[in-house]
Amino acid sequence: MIFGPTPLDDARGAVLAHTIRLQGRVLKKGTVLDQAAIGALQQGGHGSVIAARLEPGDVPENEASDRLANALMGPLLSRSRASTGRVNLFAESAGLLVVNPKVVNRLNALDESLTVATLASHVPVSAKEMVATIKVIPFAVPGPVLQVAEAMARQGPAALSLHPFRPLKVGLVLTELPGVKESVMEGAVEATRDRIEALCGTLLPPERTRHETAPIADALNRLRRQGAQVLLVAGASAVVDRRDVGPAAIVRAGGSIDHFGMPVDPGNLICLGHIDDIPSLVLPGCAKSPKLNGIDWVLQRLFAGLAVTPEDIMGMGVGGLLKEIEVRPLPRAEAANTPAPTLAPRRARQVAALVLAAGRSRRMAPLNKLLVPDEQGVPMVARVVDNVLGSRARPVVVVTGYERERVEQALTGRGVIFAHAEDYAEGLSASLRAGLAALPAEVEGVVICLGDMPLVAGPMIDRLLAAFDPEEGRAIVMPTFRGKQGNPMLWAREFLPEMMTISGDVGARHLAGKHADRVAEVEMADDAVLRDFDTTEALKKAPGFAGVR
Repeated sequence: MIFGPTPLDDARGAVLAHTIRLQGRVLKKGTVLDQAAIGALQQGGHGSVIAARLEPGDVPENEASDRLANALMGPLLSRSRASTGRVNLFAESAGLLVVNPKVVNRLNALDESLTVATLASHVPVSAKEMVATIKVIPFAVPGPVLQVAEAMARQGPAALSLHPFRPLKVGLVLTELPGVKESVMEGAVEATRDRIEALCGTLLPPERTRHETAPIADALNRLRRQGAQVLLVAGASAVVDRRDVGPAAIVRAGGSIDHFGMPVDPGNLICLGHIDDIPSLVLPGCAKSPKLNGIDWVLQRLFAGLAVTPEDIMGMGVGGLLKEIEVRPLPRAEAANTPAPTLAPRRARQVAALVLAAGRSRRMAPLNKLLVPDEQGVPMVARVVDNVLGSRARPVVVVTGYERERVEQALTGRGVIFAHAEDYAEGLSASLRAGLAALPAEVEGVVICLGDMPLVAGPMIDRLLAAFDPEEGRAIVMPTFRGKQGNPMLWAREFLPEMMTISGDVGARHLAGKHADRVAEVEMADDAVLRDFDTTEALKKAPGFAGVR
């Protein structure tokens, strides 16, 4: 192909490279110049144009894209007509698109004139959805190049294949443990049903049983007799080993375990097995959430009739980080107040904050530590509240007790709710109960902040809020620094009744050990979450409080 300035005397049959506006006529880019167009250009005062002239053997862009599209076609794929060197390919059925990257990459590496762009491999598509586009970059392709491309597209494995979803029957076993809320069980069923129906399947009536191997195995066998073609176990407690209760039940029912775990997050703790030829899975805790996670990738392949092998699972790591995971350690190079990015919008959970400011400050007597001003004259409790107000937690409830009037005066003008603990002398639990009782009914969680930790910044609290997701098992969120657990801690509403029963001069931290499977740790960039200041000597070491006497 010859490209460049072309005298009009030589331009007949050439392809116009740029749109030219004439009086009463527009010659668009890509126009094949005939004698009438050349005459209009001459009348418009043009002596030459920028154009492409095809040489012997060159294939025009539309013909080239048309031929390559035909070579890439397969069952359940359709195509558009060629226009401006482009042809689009579409799915004719809902299903899973599988792309062979080696073939596509070889085509794109063949010559810069030809390009093929596709959706990612193993993504679900709907009927009529575009799955690929073929685009010829210049106005023509050398004939020998196109012939090689056609041969590459037709020989060997297909570059694109569409696997329609099959209407499978799915059996679900829900296991129960004392204390698991009914709403959690219902949520697991709803999320699973939505997944199955989105893939054209049907969820059989779920089986509910104790979280024990034998009852689960019996339930799996009952579902097999009902015609289940996929078996799922949603445990009341997350599976932690291929010999755990759920996997052991699959084995007891006559099956075997193929693989445990996957490099996809959320979705790490999945267990893949089979009973006879029926895929049998123990679901990760995140399967109770409707959000995209590793179980979706596995179910999509099963419904598309594709085998899911351990090698397939282990090959899912690239792209397997499906969203920003706040429980990952924060790199030390990042600043202490670096908020975590959000990769996808999600519904903001309403999380309140409690600031416990009722204590008698015995270790700093006769001073009330909460009222000691920093070098700018700001009392410690005011600095703590300002930090909390700098986070997304709302509302902010301040619990008062000892020297109530002075504490409230120190917080004048700040948008907080006060809750007074009449029995504050009984200790920390009294302050906690008073604050929890003041929370609005609609809050989904509460972050409990201590009034003597002025170094905890608002963005640190936001990192806890970002990690909070009870549906995915992160119902208690605690900050850490180099593995040491600190404060503040964030608690889901489900734990509030239990927290209201605590007595004595203790907080709720011991409950985290009782509910360890619901705890998520968020690593912080500095030790602010470990530093409280309840003595004069300690406070002198706090930034901004060096002048304390």
